[in-house]
Amino acid sequence: MFKAQLNTNTLKSKVDKNIYGHFSEHLGRCIYGGLYVGENSDIPNVDGMRLDVVEALKAVKIPVLRWPGGCFADEYHWMDGIGPKNERPSMINTNWGGVTEDNSFGTHEFLRLCELLGCEPYINGNLGSGTVREMSQWVEYLNSDNISPMTELRKKNGREKSWGVKYFAVGNENWGCGGNMRPEYYADEYRRYATYCRNYGDNKLVKVACGPNANDFKWTETIMRLCRGHMDALSLHNYVWRWKDSATEIDDEKYFDVVRDALSMEFLVEQHSKIMDQYDPGKRIALFVDEWGAWYKAMEGTNPGFLYQQNTMRDSVVAASILNIFNNHSDRVRMSNIAQVVNVIQALILTEGDKMLKTPTYHIYDLYKEHQDATLIGCDILENDEYSVEMRRPPMPPEHEGHHHPPKEIKSVNISATRAEDGSICATLCNVNHEKSISCSLSLVGNSYSEVSARILTSERYDDINTFEEPEKITLKPFTTNLSGSEITFELPPFSTFALII
Repeated sequence: MFKAQLNTNTLKSKVDKNIYGHFSEHLGRCIYGGLYVGENSDIPNVDGMRLDVVEALKAVKIPVLRWPGGCFADEYHWMDGIGPKNERPSMINTNWGGVTEDNSFGTHEFLRLCELLGCEPYINGNLGSGTVREMSQWVEYLNSDNISPMTELRKKNGREKSWGVKYFAVGNENWGCGGNMRPEYYADEYRRYATYCRNYGDNKLVKVACGPNANDFKWTETIMRLCRGHMDALSLHNYVWRWKDSATEIDDEKYFDVVRDALSMEFLVEQHSKIMDQYDPGKRIALFVDEWGAWYKAMEGTNPGFLYQQNTMRDSVVAASILNIFNNHSDRVRMSNIAQVVNVIQALILTEGDKMLKTPTYHIYDLYKEHQDATLIGCDILENDEYSVEMRRPPMPPEHEGHHHPPKEIKSVNISATRAEDGSICATLCNVNHEKSISCSLSLVGNSYSEVSARILTSERYDDINTFEEPEKITLKPFTTNLSGSEITFELPPFSTFALII
C-alpha cells in the first residue's frame, strides 16, 4: 500500500524546466546519423537536421541541449568546426572509437539545431587541451555584437547577430578525461579561464565549474571553497554503471541492483548539497547533474566505442525515479542532462538509417513534461511498502556504485508533485517493485478538485523494448483513477510510471 498527502497550497522551490535537459556528444551515432544527416541526405531534414528527431524532441518540450561533450569537449577546438565545410580540418576522435571526425557539425550547426528545437544551448568549453585565448574567443564569437575580429569572422561565416548563449561550462570531467587534474589545480585553472569568459551586452553568462565524479565529496568541497565567487553552477556526473552487463538480458537480481543504484542519486544530491550549503547558504550556485543515466555494455555487433545500447522498461523506472529525485531537490538542482539524447547510453531516441523509434525513457520525459517550470508542493508519504530481492551476487564496489553501502530494501513507490501557474497539479509516481501492483491513495489538502486525467507507462515484462519492427510496443496509455471527495485511488502495476493532472 502507498498513501500520500498532497498539500496543494504548500509551495516550495521552482522545478526549473532545465531539469528535463539533454546531452549530445560527438560520440558514436549521436550527432552523425542521429541528430544530423547533412543537407544532401534522402532522410527529411532542415539544414541537415533530421526532422523526425527534431519533432520528437519538440514534443517533449526539450528545454536545453548540452554539446559538444563529454570527454570530446576537452579535445575539441572550436575553430576547426566553422567556415566552409570542405575547408574544415578533420581529427581523430580518440575518446570514442578512434573514428575520423570531419567537423561538419560545428558551432553554427549546433546552434541552428537549438533554434529548430526551440531550446537553450549549453556549450562545454575546452579547458583540458585548449587555451584561455581559445575559450575567450569562442565566447566572444558566440555572444558579442561589438566590432572585433571574432564578430567579423562570425559574420563572414553567415551569422550577423550573436546568439546570446547563456550556459557555458569551463571544462568537463577535469578529474579524468579532461586532464586528470587535482581539485586544487583545476580550481586555479577554472578561475583563470573563467575570468576571460566575458559577458557581452545584456547577456549574462552562467559559468559552470566542473564538479565531482559521483561521491568525490572532497572535489566539491575544494571547488566550492576556492571558486564559489567565480561560478554560477557546479556540475555532477553519476551513472548507473554496469558496463559489463547487457542492457536487455535481465533477471530479478540485476533489475533490483540497477534500480537500487539509481535511487542512490538522492544520497549524492543531498550530500553534495550539504557541502554547497556550507559555502553558499543562499543557494545562488546551482547544481547541474549534466551527465547521468544507465550505462551498460554496448550492443553486440556494434563498435564498443559508440556506446549504443537498447532501452528497456527497467530504464524507464531508472529515469522516472531519478527525475522525481531532481524535482524534490529543485532548490539546488536546476539542470540535468541525461546521457545521451540519441543512440548513446540511455537514449530517448534510436535511429537506424531512415527509421526512428522512441524508447521507454522517451515516454518518461513525455509523461513528466508538465513539471517544467511548475512549483514543487508539499507531499507527505504516510505509507510505503518495502521492496527487496535476495541477492546472490555481491553489489558493485563503491568506486563504481558511487554511493554509500547499498541498502537491502528500498521503497516500492517514489513520487513528486508540482503546481502550475494555472493551479493544476501534476503528480508522477513510479512503482519500482517488479513483483506486484501497489494500491495507491492520494489525499488532496488545500483545494477542491473535480477532474482528474492520467496516463501510464507499463508493459508485461521489465525487459520489454521497442524495436524498429515494433516501435509502438511500449507507449503511454490513458489510465483511469477514482476521485472521491479529496481522495484519489488507483492500482499501480509493477515497474510502471504514472502521471496524473488534477
